[in-house]
Amino acid sequence: MDLQPYKELAIGMARTGVLGYGGGPSVIPLIRYEAVTRYKWMEDEEFGETLALANALPGPIATKMAAYLGYKKKGVLGAIISVLAHILPSSIAIVALLGVMYTLKDSKYIAGMIAAVRPVIVVMLGIMAYEFATKAWKGLGKGFAILFGVLAFVLLQLLQVHPGIVVILFLGYGMLHLNLVQKYKRNKQNDKGVS
Repeated sequence: MDLQPYKELAIGMARTGVLGYGGGPSVIPLIRYEAVTRYKWMEDEEFGETLALANALPGPIATKMAAYLGYKKKGVLGAIISVLAHILPSSIAIVALLGVMYTLKDSKYIAGMIAAVRPVIVVMLGIMAYEFATKAWKGLGKGFAILFGVLAFVLLQLLQVHPGIVVILFLGYGMLHLNLVQKYKRNKQNDKGVS
């Protein structure tokens, strides 16, 4: 039995679990780096689709992504290894450092360290958002990309619609859009064939 894929899953997901700071959404760029850039488990487009589906499901996004990547690579055992590798290091660290936290919670040095990490997370999320927006721009065209970006902002920020509902709405439109585009192309080819 080849253990290399399991080792890659364990190392990659442990790295995301240990280095991820600030909750699930801030870990997504790290998971994307491991899955798309470092180990090439999937293409960027598939990662985006997986992220959209994972956002529609309940539960922590990073854990769902780890489970999907493990399952995609090595089935159920891969999913188990991937999730455990993602959550165990930080769980153990939390338990081990609980006492230290209470003694250092008023330290201005610790507060400064935490404040210094926040801009890094913002930049990582911004880069990922820019790359996804560029792909939307190419895939949907300029008009639709801008329209959907504004619509998503209005639904999520102004109307405060649950992100899962927004993702489902956009997935539904994506299926409709794809069907319409394919139908248009078939009709265009049929018209050329008749001429």
